[in-house]
Amino acid sequence: MHIAILTFEGFNELDSLVALGILNRVTKPDWRVSIASPRTRVRSMNGVVLEAQASLAEAAQADVVIVGSGVQTRRIVADATLMAQLQLDPRRQLLGAQCSGTLVLAKLGLLDAIPACTDLTTKPWVQEAGVSVLDQPFFARDNIATAGGCLASQYLASWVIARLVGIEAAKGAMHYVAPVGEKDEYIDRMLRNIAPYLSETPA
Repeated sequence: MHIAILTFEGFNELDSLVALGILNRVTKPDWRVSIASPRTRVRSMNGVVLEAQASLAEAAQADVVIVGSGVQTRRIVADATLMAQLQLDPRRQLLGAQCSGTLVLAKLGLLDAIPACTDLTTKPWVQEAGVSVLDQPFFARDNIATAGGCLASQYLASWVIARLVGIEAAKGAMHYVAPVGEKDEYIDRMLRNIAPYLSETPA
């Protein structure tokens, strides 16, 4: 099971790395979570440099793809060569997007007739792309999910775990990362946000 987190130049650390940390709480032997980038190294909006673990071509073949956000997303969606590499397909993949990553899914035509979540800065750009934006942190329909606000990445990661492994695994991952003394509160909040979009059994 390969989960690729698309991470571009100027990325938001919270979006990519919080999801990475939560998703890696799953310890199944075939479970792999990768930072996938168009280059071998990418620099964040605050100057943190990451070394890519997977290419965009590998990400296109992943079981799950999460599109992270960043300060250069509008430049990314305007790059036809780069966008052509993002051969994503919700019929065979779980797809998620965080904040301005929602704009990437919109420009790829993957959010047609699907409302979405995003951050307040990106909201007008997503609306210009013809997508209805919801005033909530998380929404999913079938195999596509979007999250709005940096810390909503916990919901996106939890949804992926719940879809692939089950809700108990998602609760376990959240219990591990949640603050001491607030673990039940964090788990309850996570469940309120993702449970309405889950089927009875893992994907």
